[in-house]
Amino acid sequence: MTVTAASFERDRYVVLVKLLSEPLLAQTYRYVCEMAARGHLLPGDKQVPGALCGYGDFMMDGLLTSLQPAVERASGLLLFPTYSYFRLYKQGDVLAMHTDRPSCEISVTLCLGSEAKTLWPIWIEGPRGTSSVNLQAGDALLYRGTECPHWREAFQGERQGQVFLHYVDQNGPNTEWRFDKRASTTGVRRADCDPVPL
Repeated sequence: MTVTAASFERDRYVVLVKLLSEPLLAQTYRYVCEMAARGHLLPGDKQVPGALCGYGDFMMDGLLTSLQPAVERASGLLLFPTYSYFRLYKQGDVLAMHTDRPSCEISVTLCLGSEAKTLWPIWIEGPRGTSSVNLQAGDALLYRGTECPHWREAFQGERQGQVFLHYVDQNGPNTEWRFDKRASTTGVRRADCDPVPL
């Protein structure tokens, strides 16, 4: 077991520095901003009603699969992908404390880019207490979404792109959620799906 996997097992979350690097990092953030500017994103969701968002996007599902080996090494687990989700947060957006649904058993929140004077912390509660985690662009938080309550206070910047990559443990209780019960990861959203990412 790696040091990172041991930390993840103990704390139920761990920071992954530079999980996504240039030039793909800048390309992905630019893509999110362009999708928003062209009106191609959903207007919000139940957790953050005003934040533009997207479920199962082909580019983000590409990250879901391409980054899976790194997430497996960091977690020490064999995983099935479930779905990707992204948001473009704006000033004043708040994420209430919550835990996630079964398809978010093993989750990654990855900062794609931000236009803010200071980093926007993610708060997470694990077995050893509550922590505030700051992520630079390209950094990610790997966490057990169904176990660890997590939240964000009001965003003070102009905008921030965040992608959420969700998996389930191949040897765990939630394998039925592989691909979020989609036929594939082609970006087709199930009508009865209610994503609850970080």
